[in-house]
Amino acid sequence: MQRYPREWLHALHRMAALDAEIMLPSHGAPILGRDRIRQALLETAAWLESLITQTLDLLNAGARLDEIVHTVTPPAHLADRPYLRARYDEPEFVVRNLWRLYGGWYDGNPANLKPAPDAVLATAVADLAGGATRLADAALDALSRGDERLAGHLAEMAALAAPADPGVQRVRAQVFATRAANEQSLMAKGVFTWAASESSTRASDLS
Repeated sequence: MQRYPREWLHALHRMAALDAEIMLPSHGAPILGRDRIRQALLETAAWLESLITQTLDLLNAGARLDEIVHTVTPPAHLADRPYLRARYDEPEFVVRNLWRLYGGWYDGNPANLKPAPDAVLATAVADLAGGATRLADAALDALSRGDERLAGHLAEMAALAAPADPGVQRVRAQVFATRAANEQSLMAKGVFTWAASESSTRASDLS
């Protein structure tokens, strides 16, 4: 779904002007009292405005999506606000929506303009590494070092290169189960839990 952070920002300002006594958000706990509601709405607006400004500045400077996603951060002075914790969405997902809205579908990486199929790339990388099992082992090593993002890439490549290997599927299940357990947002938990479940089922069926 395409989302519109700038319009969301404007809507928050409009709601703040209503002087409501009770706010029942679709995600998160109710907020009571005019001052607390106004603070929550305006601070959420400031949080969004910061993401928007940072993203568009980098986009206009010619940065790739990958750089922007890993560079933009929400305002540090709002990090402790309970209504701005990543319980459903996440800042980097907002950044991706901004890129999609203003930058389109091309992420700035020319290799991704007309890419090889994921499985073909994964097989080539696995061959270079000495087999899919090597990639799976590297995924577990990255996971043990706390680099869950890298572990996810390596485990996914291993599974794409050797989808019928139950050991590789078990590694993929372990990696994404760990990622799901360590995430806060519903979106990330849902995707990673699905991936772990998919590989657990495949490993069981293959065994």
